[in-house]
Formats: sequence, structure tokens, C-alpha cells
Amino acid sequence: MKRGFFVRAGFVLVSACMAVGTAAFAQETGQMEALKITLDDAIQVALNDNPTIKVAEQQIEIKKISRDEAWQSLLPTVEFGGTVQYTVLAAVMKLNGMEFKMGQDNTSTWNGQFQVSLPLFAPTVYATMNLTETDLENAVEQSRSSKLDLVNQVTKAYYQVILAQDSYDVLCRSYEQAEKNFNVVNSLYELGGTSEYDKISAEVQLRSLNPTVIQARNAVTMAKLQLMVLMGIDPATEIVVEGSLEDYETQLYTEALGTSRYSLENNTNMRQLKLNEKMLNQNLHVQKMNFLPTLALSGTYAFQSLYNEDWNVFDYTWARSSSIVLSFSVPIFRMSNYTKLRSTKLQISQLSQNIDYTEKQLNMQVRSYVDNMKANAEQVASNREAIEQAEKGREIASKRYEIGKGTILELNNSEVSLTQAKLTYSQSIYNYLAAKADLDKVLGNEKQ
Repeated sequence: MKRGFFVRAGFVLVSACMAVGTAAFAQETGQMEALKITLDDAIQVALNDNPTIKVAEQQIEIKKISRDEAWQSLLPTVEFGGTVQYTVLAAVMKLNGMEFKMGQDNTSTWNGQFQVSLPLFAPTVYATMNLTETDLENAVEQSRSSKLDLVNQVTKAYYQVILAQDSYDVLCRSYEQAEKNFNVVNSLYELGGTSEYDKISAEVQLRSLNPTVIQARNAVTMAKLQLMVLMGIDPATEIVVEGSLEDYETQLYTEALGTSRYSLENNTNMRQLKLNEKMLNQNLHVQKMNFLPTLALSGTYAFQSLYNEDWNVFDYTWARSSSIVLSFSVPIFRMSNYTKLRSTKLQISQLSQNIDYTEKQLNMQVRSYVDNMKANAEQVASNREAIEQAEKGREIASKRYEIGKGTILELNNSEVSLTQAKLTYSQSIYNYLAAKADLDKVLGNEKQ
């Protein structure tokens, strides 16, 4: 009875493993074909569809509009204004016993005016134009920062899917081997060639792997779901991530032999801090421009019609006038200008110290990631040898048990050691790739 149960359970799990392979579970016949993606595909889709990137690009457009508003302040402005006044009862002024009517009763007065203004010398506007240009650069860098962060998340999520699939594949193979071991032990038990204890141990070994395999299968599903969310695609979409972490082993050794000199020149945090420092200095320059005089030119063309008794504007008599005004303004004293200067200078000093501190932290992060990459590269080579030794040990334990010189404990331990060695091998490659992705983010290396 128990043997039948394990045979059915083994058939189900092995069938699932064969369906998944190095990817997720295949869809049922008749459904839409699964979407095969590579790392480059995942990154490209994420950069095109992720809402965070779209918001960052819209922010750039907003800054471009602000830049245009700055230089547009130097363009002439044209205004038209007009008034219509209807006098019901005109005022009367008395002077030296005489009365003067200030207008006419029941009449309308019309006034119209065109005015053109042009700033001739506006130092604050000139300085603000430079400030908005730097603000636009900062928005572009913030967009780049969002892209780097998204690429880092997608890259690690992609590797996480491969790690989950490799782990699931290892556990499926381990379950398949445990089932073979159980069949061998059960056959020997039925022939009286082994004890019931060995049979029970083989059953326990098989049972203990069942929930682990299911958990690994769920881990594959969750890893894919996280990747799809980052890519901005429908979570109901079925995706296939092909390949294995073993495929990256050669790349790992090649990169480990590369140069160990790294620069923070392209680090997005440092760039943003330096742009903020530049903006503060430009803001300080704008505030200093408030102490300079301004010069503006304006022209006015006006027309007026008085004391009209009807509403036929075409028959009115219009009086016209025009003037040109050159205005000159010199700031003498405004205390808030001095207060703003002091505040901005303190902000520049604070930011300068923050830049130095951030640079030290980033250098420490770079050193940490590089050390992790080197350590995991060494572990990969060691774990590869461990797998070979574990496979040899399992083969020896299996042969020893078949001829009656080994124990079931040796057989189970050999299988556990092999499974652990394979999982550790995959984990060490993933750790290296994750550290490499984090290093690329810190260094500001963009995906080509």
C-alpha cells in the first residue's frame, strides 16, 4: 500500500520536474504559448513599461518647460486694457462761490490702452536661466538614477528566477534519486536482504523531500511574479526564463580577472549631489543679482472718448495719445536679501561636507561588493569540486549498500551532501551576480 503511494507521488513530482526543466511549468495544451525572455529582454521591457520610468521622463519635460519660462521673461509683453464708465449724476465742485460740474449726467466715458514692455537689463533673469538649465540636468540625472535602480532590481530578480529554477531542478533530481533508493531498499526488504529499519529510513527520506520540492516550486512562481511586476507586464502572463546559473561560470572567472580599479565618476548619487551644489552656487549668484539695478523700456498707446450720450461707438470722437517710458530701478536696502545670502552659504557648506561623507560611503560599498565577488568566485571553484566529490561519494555509497557493505544512513547522507553541494554551488554564483549588479549600480554602469 505504501509502496503504491510513493510510486504515484514520485510519478507526479518527476512529471512536474520534466515539465518545468530549467523554466517554469508549461501551460496546458491549447493555451497561449509562454513568453521566452532573456535578461536583455526583461530590462528593455521594464524600461519601456515601468511607471517609475515614465514619471521620471515626465519630470524632465516639466523642467524643460521651466527652462523655457526663464528665457521667455526677456521677451516683450503686450497688454491691452480698457474701461467704460457711465455717469448717472456728475459731481459738482464749488469754488469761490461758483459751481463746476465734473462731467455730464447720463453720459459714458470710454478708455483703451495698448502697452508694450521690454526688459533691457535684468541680471536676475540672466542668472535664473543658468539655474533652470542646471535644474534640467539634475532632472535628467534623476531619471538616469531611476533607470539604474530599475535595471538593478530587474537583473537581480532575473537571476533570482534562475536560482529558484536551478534549486527546484536539484531537488527534483534529489527526489527522483530518493525514489530510486527507496525502490532498491524496498526490493531488498521484500527479499529479506535488508532490515525494516532501512526501509523506514528510505521512506522518511522520500517523505521529507516532498514538502521541500513543493516549496521550491512555489519559490519559482513567486520569483517570476516579482520579475513580471518589475517589468510592468500582466502577472497572468506565462514567462519562460531559460538557462542555468552554471552558464555564467565562465563569465564569472573572466570578470574576476579584470581590473580592480573603479571610479565613482558615473555614480548617480555623486552626480546629483554635485549638481545640487552647482544649483546652490547659481542660486547664490541669483541672490547677488538682486543688488544690481534693472532697466526696462515700455510704450503706451491710449485712446479716450468722453461724455457720450448714446451707445453708438462708431460715432464717438476719440482722443489719442502715446508715450515711451524708460524706467530705471536701483535697490538701496532690503534686509531679506542679506538673510537669504547667509542661508544659501550655509547650505553650500553643509552640502560640501555631505559630498565628502557620501563619497567615503560609496567607496566602502564598492570595496564590499568587490570583496564579495572575489569571495564567491573562489567559492564557486571550491563548490564545483565539492559536487564532483559528492557525486563520487553517492556512487560509492550506493554500490556499498547494494553489496551489503554499507548502511542506509551512508546512502541518505551521500544524497543529502550532493544536494547541498549543488544548492551551495548555485547560491555562490547567484551571490556573485547579485554583487556584480550592485557594483554596476554604484559605479553607474548603464546596460548597453
